[in-house]
Amino acid sequence: MSALAIATVAPAGAQTRPRSRQASAHAPAEPRYELSGPAGAPVVVALGGISATAHVVATPSDPTPGWWHPVVGDGAAVDTARYRVLGVEFLDGGRGADGCPARTISTHQQADAIVGLLDRLGLDRAHAVIGASYGGMVALALGEQYARRVGRLVVISAAHEPHPMSTAIRAIQRQIVTLALEAGRGAEGLALARALAMTTYRSEREFAERFDSTPLAGDATRFPVEAYLEHCGVRFAATYRIERFLALSLSGDLHRVIPEAIRVPTTLVAAQGDRLVPESQLRALSRRIAAPCRLVRVRTRSGHDAFLTEPRKIGRILASTLDAPLP
Repeated sequence: MSALAIATVAPAGAQTRPRSRQASAHAPAEPRYELSGPAGAPVVVALGGISATAHVVATPSDPTPGWWHPVVGDGAAVDTARYRVLGVEFLDGGRGADGCPARTISTHQQADAIVGLLDRLGLDRAHAVIGASYGGMVALALGEQYARRVGRLVVISAAHEPHPMSTAIRAIQRQIVTLALEAGRGAEGLALARALAMTTYRSEREFAERFDSTPLAGDATRFPVEAYLEHCGVRFAATYRIERFLALSLSGDLHRVIPEAIRVPTTLVAAQGDRLVPESQLRALSRRIAAPCRLVRVRTRSGHDAFLTEPRKIGRILASTLDAPLP
């Protein structure tokens, strides 16, 4: 089984976007991380959505399945017998007195923190950075600012800037949580915001195939899809911090990179039916990246969450990309 190193540091962050690590006098603190795999093996940084943790894969000290099981693991597409996988927990700016984030954290500051972590671990260069959803935004920020530290990028369901419709939905989610906090019902607001988010993480096709429009038996005012969304929201709110949700949601909406400044070979992955990051947006991005870039479309009924629900399809893309020689 692979070796493991774990470190924990309290999250922090600065408010301004540094253009480079050398120019940043107030770089964010080191994030929590897990490093799994044989020493000396090529390093793969794996970054997920806002609810992902550093626990990407099961390890001897924590044998519970990682958030990207079975895509990452011994013998999996991202094989921890061949690669050293670095999982990172995003910084969130901490908690203010009002329950909201103490400071704003940008995707570029997340990138700064990851490069600082690589420095501390003595890792000069990552063989690849794989990012999905919010993690894909951070991966693009790494490609823009730290091209010499990254061999290749795999960006799943993320673009160089947020789509206005996605920002509209996330803004409503943040307003729901803020109003709930003011009413002393923050957990309920977070659960409702997560329920709304689930309508964007999954596709119209999946909802049509999974749920009947007939009300629940014994309750003419509730519907199967309503019960599902409520369950997802309550489960999320039971374990997730409100200030972290607000900080990372806003960070995604403030995200901007200049595609022409990305000089790292890149694979973009578009999920069929993705309501948050439409394929048309990724096509436009693929034409603007300054390095060799390919766009892969995943056929799925899941939409945005395909990186979690389609391990075989996503795994094939990752395995072929990690093994391919650099152009």
